[in-house]
Amino acid sequence: MAEEKLPTRAEDFAEWYNQLVIKADLADYAPVRGCMVVKPYGWALWENITSWLDAEFKKTGHVNAAFPTLIPLSFFEKEKEHVEGFSPQLAVVTHGGGEELEEKLAVRPTSETIIGYMYSKWIKSWRDLPVLIVQWGSVLRWEIRTKLFLRTAEFYWHEGHTAHASADEAMEEMYRILDTYEEFCLNEAAIPVFKGPKSESEKFPGAQITTSIEAMMWDKRALQSGTSHYFGQNFAKAFDIKYLDRNNALQYCETTSWAISSRIIGAIIMVHGDDQGLVLPPRLAPIQAVIVPIYRNEAEKAKVMEVADRVFQELKDAGIRLKMDDRDNVSSGFKFNDWEMRGVPVRVEIGPKDVEKGSVALARRDRPGREGKSFVSQDGLAATVNSLLAEIQTSLLQRATEYRDANIHEPKDYEDLKRIVQDGWAFAYWCESTECETKVKEDTKATTRNIPVNQPDQEGMCIVCGRPSKRKVYFARAY
Repeated sequence: MAEEKLPTRAEDFAEWYNQLVIKADLADYAPVRGCMVVKPYGWALWENITSWLDAEFKKTGHVNAAFPTLIPLSFFEKEKEHVEGFSPQLAVVTHGGGEELEEKLAVRPTSETIIGYMYSKWIKSWRDLPVLIVQWGSVLRWEIRTKLFLRTAEFYWHEGHTAHASADEAMEEMYRILDTYEEFCLNEAAIPVFKGPKSESEKFPGAQITTSIEAMMWDKRALQSGTSHYFGQNFAKAFDIKYLDRNNALQYCETTSWAISSRIIGAIIMVHGDDQGLVLPPRLAPIQAVIVPIYRNEAEKAKVMEVADRVFQELKDAGIRLKMDDRDNVSSGFKFNDWEMRGVPVRVEIGPKDVEKGSVALARRDRPGREGKSFVSQDGLAATVNSLLAEIQTSLLQRATEYRDANIHEPKDYEDLKRIVQDGWAFAYWCESTECETKVKEDTKATTRNIPVNQPDQEGMCIVCGRPSKRKVYFARAY
């Protein structure tokens, strides 16, 4: 199966993606429409993502907990904007144990409501604050159009939910998490992102401020890769989350929520993948190096495997995640293609000549063909491979950043913006009115992505209406 060629990205990017997810053994389609089965290789990638994030959250005092999958439907009616935002996507349980339920239950699309209810029971005093809880699991949203990892009915994520005594503290939390998401994308996923607040119309239902990280895919579409929300007192008032402050006065809490989901795997695929398959950043790759012994007969096999086993142990002892491909029912060429499809960063080839010379051949996945191949000594091989993995990680981020920046343009007028967003991103002043935002969407199918932080303090003219504007925004077509 791995030898069947993918469509090229240029021919059919959507079909390239669909086939790659299956052929790289990341996931498969479930029997329930819109759902997916994440296979062990895909889950190992997700575990590497979640373990890094979990460790970072714990550094700042966050703790993990679990809340029910089923939520009373009445909870969604307590926060008006929230229920309006999620009503079309709710899956509702009406029967249980063969009988109609007295109260209908929603399969959680997100957990603000159930967690808000519990916080109202737990929080009584300023001494109970802040509450910093993260839940890991899946949620269900009844999506009409689905795509593996990018948009499925059920998907996996963490959702952070925090309660604070002041607005300043809550907003500090929102931006702290946004910074953590940016650090993850840059340093672990090798994906350059822009961070900043979303527009009013793009806010999470019930939020006062929604911030996001936005990434450019290979087809130049945007992907919202993580969000962090400040709710103010919206959910606190809806669910009566109050505390006695230091002056013994009753106050409403200020709350936040934030998440990165399994769609980040889709981003990794679409940012780094090539026409041969996946290209995984070494820090997240389930298998960082694969050893492929090459021999023609039993005599060669004995000599090659002796070296291969020794190299395997040396690399394993150095903490490198690796695999020995000693399959004897497929050719070396099949193995090369198979591991290229799966995106393993480094391939270590050992043949009879390598045994004689005390060398190995290293092939780096980010540079297919001769360009990425080198012959190195077996001496100090673990250090050589670790150095190469670091180089690949850096190279992937640099390549993705250069590609993104080359495809972002500042339009000179509205007609120019309409042209740019058909095959790239536009970065332009915007008056922040819903009317201008809607016009762009109707004319081009592009949306505002976010208003990047740390913009220079200057004024321009809205690219749509010409009114004075103080901030620029990214416009792009998006997933």
